[in-house]
Amino acid sequence: MPQLLNTPGDQVTQDGQIQYGGLLMGETTEYVGEQLTGWDDLPDMDTATVLRPTQHGGWPGHLLAGTRTLQWDFMILPDSQERFPALLAELRRATAPTQREQDLVVQLAGARRLMRGRVTRRALPADRRYTRGEPYGSVVWECSDPRRYETQENRVTCGLPAPEPGLDWTDGGLDYPLEWGVTGSTGTLVAPNLGEAPAHPIVEFRGPVVRPSLLQLHTGRRLEYDITLTASDVLRVDCADGTAVLNSTASRLYAVTARSVPEQTFTFDPGVSVLAFRAAPGTYDPLASVTVRWRSAFW
Repeated sequence: MPQLLNTPGDQVTQDGQIQYGGLLMGETTEYVGEQLTGWDDLPDMDTATVLRPTQHGGWPGHLLAGTRTLQWDFMILPDSQERFPALLAELRRATAPTQREQDLVVQLAGARRLMRGRVTRRALPADRRYTRGEPYGSVVWECSDPRRYETQENRVTCGLPAPEPGLDWTDGGLDYPLEWGVTGSTGTLVAPNLGEAPAHPIVEFRGPVVRPSLLQLHTGRRLEYDITLTASDVLRVDCADGTAVLNSTASRLYAVTARSVPEQTFTFDPGVSVLAFRAAPGTYDPLASVTVRWRSAFW
């Protein structure tokens, strides 16, 4: 069973709440939500469809989703008029423009989902409601990855398939009854994606291992690197970013083998992925391992 790690949105407790960075908004808070648009909509799609020059219709192209834009309309209802300046200051800090995306967690209809985004617009009209300390406003986030994810990260780990010990022999031949030994590790992992969108995993190979690889059995997609890892080495492959970094410092993309697919095409489709951890023949070491981390992804 996958281990569950890293749970953003720890302040969210019920439907109608939004946590952006460290600020909780929505139900039970003084930032009262009116409407969230773009959350359950499909993002804009680039179809890459090409029209047929001599016939009706076209040739359907590969569907690729664009960014997702979310707009949250709200009003501030402070518990007391004295709290209004502090609430405004907290909102301004939390929604200030940043170069890096932050965690954005929304719970609706019993489902808590995670995105990462940046604030691209904030509106707080200074009208009469503003001067009374109960203004209407809106915040717009742009999320470069349009998929929504489960907040809990899954992690599975396994070692290389262990060799079978075989039959027990004595000086006089086979010793009856036959003892076949203990079944070795299969070196396989099971990774369920419970959503309806493909998920990009993070794969970490740990040595000692020669030419580590991870094969997706039902698709034939493989990650494989012609590299020797010592017991202290970790090769971290981020399939979303398309990187392979050794010990958090040096790229090792040049070590990819001809059998390996581009990192960004190694995804977990909706359903269950069965993975096999392998290495160069004859190089088994019980300390070698692979760890796979992912979140189920949703449109």
